[in-house]
Amino acid sequence: MTKTSVKKNESANMSITEKLKSLYRLQLIDSEIDRIKTMRGELPLEVRDLEDELAGLETRISNLENEVELLNSQINSREMAKVESQALIKKYTEQQNNVRNNREYDSLTKEIEYQTLEIELSEKKIKEHKSDIEIKNQMIEDAKLKFADRSKDLELKRAELESIIAETQLDEEKLNNEREEIAESIEPRLLYSYSRIRNNVINKLAVVSIERDACGGCFNKIPPQRQLDIKSNRKIIPCEYCGRIIVDPEILEK
Repeated sequence: MTKTSVKKNESANMSITEKLKSLYRLQLIDSEIDRIKTMRGELPLEVRDLEDELAGLETRISNLENEVELLNSQINSREMAKVESQALIKKYTEQQNNVRNNREYDSLTKEIEYQTLEIELSEKKIKEHKSDIEIKNQMIEDAKLKFADRSKDLELKRAELESIIAETQLDEEKLNNEREEIAESIEPRLLYSYSRIRNNVINKLAVVSIERDACGGCFNKIPPQRQLDIKSNRKIIPCEYCGRIIVDPEILEK
């Protein structure tokens, strides 16, 4: 017989009292684990958000730098085009001195005018590109400053989170081991019901004790006869208002 089969047989043969004790112990352990996680608060989410933000800033900076590189390349192309146009203007001007008729002269004049317009267009584009580069460089500078600022925040948050984890890690590991051992002793049907209740209530309490004649989960009053039934440990009794399993507050002492 396997270890799992032995566990299943043991859980099936447990008395109602032992089942209630196991469920209540499981709840106490889960509540302590929840308390440890609450100590960490929103830190894990804040660390993740900062990491995502930094990754986004890195991508933004890289994209902007690539755009600046492309604009510089376009400026170089325009500068070369200007030089070529100036050389053509010089060439056409010299050719005008050797024309044989007005038609040739007019044709060269149009070529000179065209190259002059090309120079003006290149100068206009160069100016626009330089303006865009200035804007993008400022955006890069702002993004880098923000990156540095967020990096400091992330470093502090990580240090804080690591400190809390270091303080609670041993306790949490011990609790998780205890939880696993107890959970194995509870029959699957009960364990499923326990988990379902925990997931459906805000405070994660699936098993509660009687407190001041009321349910320890929703605080609705429990009739005297029902309290006697709960304390007798003869059956598993849920709260008729919230569905939580109710146990005798002294059950672990029995």
